[in-house]
Amino acid sequence: MPSNRFNASSEYGIGVGLRVPHYDQILRKKPVVDWFELLSESFLADGGRQREVLDRVLQQYRVVLHGVGLYFGSAEPLDRSHLRKLKALVRRTGSPWLSDHLCWGSADGRFSHDLLPMPFTMAAARHTAAKIRQAADFLEVPVSVENISSYAEWTASTMTEWEFLSEVAEQADCGILLDINNVYIVSENHGFDPYAYLDQIPHARVSQIHIGGHSRFATHILDTHDQPVADPVWQLYGYAIGKLGATPTLLEWDDRIPPFEEVHREAQKANRFLVQLASTHP
Repeated sequence: MPSNRFNASSEYGIGVGLRVPHYDQILRKKPVVDWFELLSESFLADGGRQREVLDRVLQQYRVVLHGVGLYFGSAEPLDRSHLRKLKALVRRTGSPWLSDHLCWGSADGRFSHDLLPMPFTMAAARHTAAKIRQAADFLEVPVSVENISSYAEWTASTMTEWEFLSEVAEQADCGILLDINNVYIVSENHGFDPYAYLDQIPHARVSQIHIGGHSRFATHILDTHDQPVADPVWQLYGYAIGKLGATPTLLEWDDRIPPFEEVHREAQKANRFLVQLASTHP
């Protein structure tokens, strides 16, 4: 199941995000890493330090592109200029699939630079799915959408988040980047069973998994990616792997970033669940 058409039947293991504080060490020491996830928008420009780092990383490692700028749920049409640059980057990197978020973030030409939650309605699902199909057709690479963290809900919603995610994926015929940390965050913030979420999504469409850290406050949990993965998230991850199989998994650590060795060790903790899976499904 984990190797499917939504990840181009790629057998990827445990990866980490390629982040600026780690560039020099990665280029100098060439640590053993299954793959790196690249923030697409950071590498769209021609030339410069980012392009130099990218070209050197590509000599050694496999990469997958992950974006924050397509805003599939926004009312405006897709930005063709952005898509052209993104397509060139896909070809340059050989990314076997590409992901972005199930969200909106722009209106009337103004951008929030944030990942804003969708109203979970059939009309929103149809609109979003149509834009995902357009993007996939143009980019000529499988596209997956990621469930986001949220801190408020729309009163207009007529379905659960997992029903909405499933509906969008089915209508768009796209993959799902399942963020386990975000599933836990929204379950705590909005009061539902995260295991029901994992049970109900279309497992055969999951191309990739994200794990990461969060911060707990008095009234909500914030998706901060600034610390190790919390135990309840690891428990959810283990449950998800039992459902999905050995799915490509990426650790996100984007703030208060420690040395690369610490980030890599945290990512490798996912291997214990893969070993358990192998022992129960030889």
